Amino acid sequence: MSKPRKPRTQLVHLGRAPRKWLGAVSTPVFRASTILFPTVEDLHLAEARQYPGVSYGLHGLPTVTDFQDAMAALEGGDAALAVPSGLTATTLPLLACTQPGDHVLVTDAVYGPTRRFCDLHLKRLGVEVTYYDPLIGAGIAGLTRPNTRIVFVESPGSLTFEVQDVRAIADAAHARGATVVLDNSWATPLYFRAFDHGVDVSVHAATKYIGGHSDVLLGAIVCNKEAYAPLFRLWTDMGVTPSSDDCFLGLRGLRTLAVRLAQQQQSALRIAQWLRDRVEVAEVLYPALPDARGHDLWKRDFKGASGLFGVILRPAAPERLAAMLDGFDLFSMGYSWGGFESLIIPTVPERSRTASTWTTAGPCLRLAIGLEDPDDLIADLDEGFRRLNGLA
Repeated sequence: MSKPRKPRTQLVHLGRAPRKWLGAVSTPVFRASTILFPTVEDLHLAEARQYPGVSYGLHGLPTVTDFQDAMAALEGGDAALAVPSGLTATTLPLLACTQPGDHVLVTDAVYGPTRRFCDLHLKRLGVEVTYYDPLIGAGIAGLTRPNTRIVFVESPGSLTFEVQDVRAIADAAHARGATVVLDNSWATPLYFRAFDHGVDVSVHAATKYIGGHSDVLLGAIVCNKEAYAPLFRLWTDMGVTPSSDDCFLGLRGLRTLAVRLAQQQQSALRIAQWLRDRVEVAEVLYPALPDARGHDLWKRDFKGASGLFGVILRPAAPERLAAMLDGFDLFSMGYSWGGFESLIIPTVPERSRTASTWTTAGPCLRLAIGLEDPDDLIADLDEGFRRLNGLA
């Protein structure tokens, strides 16, 4: 786009060029493995990675590059790489930017599979991992070492939704020469501009809000120029490009991201307020909610909130909680979020905490608010509380 445009307009137009593709509104799906070269010279240029066009179907097919270009432009990064899942997006930078003997700092509220990768694979490869309290802020400087290569941030935190002071952490990390990686899946580039807050690499589970329809596995890594070279090298060598079909769905999801997130934020805020007033609820973990944990930082740094949040219930018998969760009509149980449908699962955040304490008297839930009418979702939750109380 030649002129600066607002994000909602960018979402409609980035990553597509109708004149280039016979007038097609969206970039078509390109399927190819073998690419043919007209001359030996071109073939040798491709071997040296200096060929100006596509050299193999694993890299550079137009549907993939258009999705990458759209993600980079939307978030304000210098480049982006598409990968087959959100987990690939979180783990590839941890591999690309470290070597044996290095040290990384990872938030204690990190997404569980990312933590498992750190514990099982980074450590096996000789990289030391230290988890830190997500509320540490500038105090992260006290944990950095001369060999600290990455500070990994996730804000809000997975399951517990702590809002991190990303700018303070980034400033402290950069003073020691460390790269800051942020999992920005919750807010998306629409609601948190990672590079405006000092982040070097912003990763996304595009499976979630960017895809938006619970029908694609996709990830995106957006980075600055300094981080791009090692990321591109490993991305190329590991062959982790997603299919053009999946990137087509990612581009399709971007077109409606603004309207979906606006509706889900509106519904989530209303439902969170309703839950806060229930006698069965001890606390609602939704930083967009006034007086909630992290609200002031959220208000300072974020442009909006998505529809994912946590709830701490007052003490309840396991069989009563099961009755509540098993009987929902609209809320379903599933390990994802960001689609058009509403989800709910029980969570046990304290199982993975090592650097900070998380204790609650009652069970925890995670809700992902979809696109249903909030009145219907509230009625479904109300029936659930009746089951929790043994009244239905």
